[in-house]
Amino acid sequence: MTSKFVRFFMPAVLAVSVAALAQNAALPAAPSAAANNAAAPVATNATGTRMGTINVEQAIFATNEGQRDFEALAKKFEPKRTELKGISDELDSMKKQLDTQGSKLNDDARADLVKKIEAKQKTLTRASEDAQSDLQAQQNEIAQKIVQKMGPVIGKYAKDNSLGMILDATRAWPDGELIWANDTVDLTKAVVDAYNAQSDVPPPAKPAAAAAAPKPAAAAPKPAAPKPAPPKPN
Repeated sequence: MTSKFVRFFMPAVLAVSVAALAQNAALPAAPSAAANNAAAPVATNATGTRMGTINVEQAIFATNEGQRDFEALAKKFEPKRTELKGISDELDSMKKQLDTQGSKLNDDARADLVKKIEAKQKTLTRASEDAQSDLQAQQNEIAQKIVQKMGPVIGKYAKDNSLGMILDATRAWPDGELIWANDTVDLTKAVVDAYNAQSDVPPPAKPAAAAAAPKPAAAAPKPAAPKPAPPKPN
């Protein structure tokens, strides 16, 4: 009867899409077909329109800014995770007590324990839902801040590479509009690189390499075996 609260411990899904991007960030006008720019990993349809795809949600998380801010948010919520785990452990202990000792308790004692378990369950459920809601709201705030700045970056990339269309690949069909696309038209990394290039946020620091273990000291030389004493004269 172990209590599991997966929703809070799993990352919340961000409600971000190209629709939100279009509402919050003005994109530059589409380039003319005569533009002559560097080639990009895009497809060209039957009408000659160059196209590409971007996983917007993945791009948000992949930026230096996103990695920094989401990591800071995770650290901010660590005390709440610890608190919820403590409540969950208490609930598990009470349930285990009911399983192992329930048949030995009198009716009043057993009813009291069941009542306490139900109250603890409600407390944990409410606290978990509140924390999840708060976490997701703050995640969305971070995402919206990034996506507003990402709009012009995408627009500039499209203009520089003579793109006529960019589709959001965040959600698979039928939830999203993109049914299928080859990996060669995925512009996500290119857009992330462009975003990072104009951002003042440095890449996240890599964990320091583990210090080399000190070499064991050389074993002290063993003393020479004592020479046998010369025989005494008779």
